Amino acid sequence: MSADRLSQIRSVMHTAAPQRPGLACELIALARAADERWVRLARTPSADQQVGAGRHVDHTNGAALARRIADYGWPDVPLVGEGGARAAWKIALRADTLPDFQRLASRLMHGAVERGTAPVSQWAHLYDRCLLNSRRAQCYGTQYRLGPGGPERLAVHEPDGLDARRASVGLPPAGLALQRLRERLAAEPSLDAEEYGGAPAVVLADAA
Repeated sequence: MSADRLSQIRSVMHTAAPQRPGLACELIALARAADERWVRLARTPSADQQVGAGRHVDHTNGAALARRIADYGWPDVPLVGEGGARAAWKIALRADTLPDFQRLASRLMHGAVERGTAPVSQWAHLYDRCLLNSRRAQCYGTQYRLGPGGPERLAVHEPDGLDARRASVGLPPAGLALQRLRERLAAEPSLDAEEYGGAPAVVLADAA
């Protein structure tokens, strides 16, 4: 994706009041209901996680998002604002128990990216998540597992071209991204850092 196209897409992350503010509030409330658990799991080695605890929240949130998509289409920035769109993305990213829906969400979000109404960097995380949940190597290297020495990037298709693919969707080089992730996980946990409009959510694999 060209720099001009990325600039155009970023320009939608602004301004106008959402068309469906009530829907935006609903999506943000759903995502926030799961945030504390995900902040905790991102810092817990997989061997120590209570994997099933709280999974029902992500499942219920995914089902609720599926219903809203049936009514309104993908909740993009014009429809629900930047915060609501980020919440929808986080809900889909966490919906590992609903793989068919997660893939549908990825396709619909990609359509919004092509219209310039959703951020391509967020979509790249969701696309990678869908690949891993289909037992395939990820494309953009956005998904990690917390290992004994910290976060470890999961398998990537054609790793020699990883940084070029990441640049095409507005992501930093893989080494820099890993360094930033380690710094975030080493810092004191803060829900504010995970909020809507802030840094990318830490949604490690095997933490669902």
